[in-house]
Amino acid sequence: MIDLSLALQLREAGLEWRPAPGDRFVVTATEMIDDLLYLSDMVIQPRELETGTIFAFNGTTEWALDSVAQERTVWLPHEGQLRTALGDAFGSLTRSDGYTVGAVVDGREVQFHDHDPENAYARALVAVLGSRVEAP
Repeated sequence: MIDLSLALQLREAGLEWRPAPGDRFVVTATEMIDDLLYLSDMVIQPRELETGTIFAFNGTTEWALDSVAQERTVWLPHEGQLRTALGDAFGSLTRSDGYTVGAVVDGREVQFHDHDPENAYARALVAVLGSRVEAP
């Protein structure tokens, strides 16, 4: 699973999250940062309000939480979502003493290595998004 620090870097780099069932996330409140949550039509639903998106907790008696604003959460995208977000910049995924993602950054193929494939994809995506922001 993607490291929280990489998920935060992706958010800072501008990765847009359109919440959908099955998405993983954490609430940034200190007492909840270690709790991995999943969007589900039956338990945690995204609701669009005039003020933005909230996540409504339905029928969860163990929570003293009715809802939380999306801005107070961090999305933890899975491997397929990260690969999709890379789009045409994605070059390859190889496995050898971990995982390496090849991606095109500023016109050249760069390798991003990690013990976890999602982290390798995330490292590549941070670089790709960063190069798009810096481009004139």
